[in-house]
Amino acid sequence: MRVPQFGPLRFIVLAVVLGLGVVLGATLSRGAALLLHPGHTTIDQSVVVERLETVAKLITTEAMVRDVVTYENTWLGSTKRSLVIVTGKTLVGFDLRIRPRISIRQSDRHIALVFPHARLLGVDIVELRTYDESRGLWNPFHPADRDTIFMLARRQLAMAAEDLYVVQHAEQGARQLLVGLFAPEGYSVEVAFEPPAQLPPH
Repeated sequence: MRVPQFGPLRFIVLAVVLGLGVVLGATLSRGAALLLHPGHTTIDQSVVVERLETVAKLITTEAMVRDVVTYENTWLGSTKRSLVIVTGKTLVGFDLRIRPRISIRQSDRHIALVFPHARLLGVDIVELRTYDESRGLWNPFHPADRDTIFMLARRQLAMAAEDLYVVQHAEQGARQLLVGLFAPEGYSVEVAFEPPAQLPPH
């Protein structure tokens, strides 16, 4: 059976969830206050932490990804095969329970933030569509085969998200949001990302 043509079978649709309405509203409020009382707002570490906690769930990237799963199992010379197109939703973002490194330089109103790199937070399968399936003569499909296909699909969607630079999109979106988060008070913001610390071997 022919597989319908989708163009590239691995594709992505990005939706950067940045909570811009919330941030814009806060920005406008603070901006109006600053016009009335310019130069009177000083940001310290506690303020930075509080605002980061406010937007913790907003700095995420949601991506729709499609890929092909090929499943094959042979038992006593009898082979069953299945070709499945899987569509899923991946969520990439930051675990802000791990507090970033914060450095504030009041002399020139500069904030430096260092986060661990964004990571895959979850994979949800939206659709599994079988386009070709053949059972072996004495090797039929069982529920365990479906479970394996589902597991393979989740794994391949996670790999597809990495290949399609979803992490980089999440970090770019987070950087834009965080720069704007403190701009009304006249602070410049530098955002950097570093690999998470390696756990010691057991």
